[in-house]
Amino acid sequence: MKTILLSSLVVLGLSGAAFAQAATDFASVDTDANGSVSFAEAVVAWPDLTQDAFNAADVDGNGELSLEEYTGLTASAAPAS
Repeated sequence: MKTILLSSLVVLGLSGAAFAQAATDFASVDTDANGSVSFAEAVVAWPDLTQDAFNAADVDGNGELSLEEYTGLTASAAPAS
């Protein structure tokens, strides 16, 4: 699954550098503290995030990223060390 997500992010043009510039923890991005991250919240942290990349990370398709989905998105987009 992570391979698919990473491939999707690369194809959609979301680079690890974009995420590295704004590496932010889940709680900080979840500004309304509802336990999930909307596209509107995510794009504030990562202005280069596309709706398509967000949708690819939204595995359950509910329009919000759970902690697990958010972690997968940020881990897949982070540059390898």
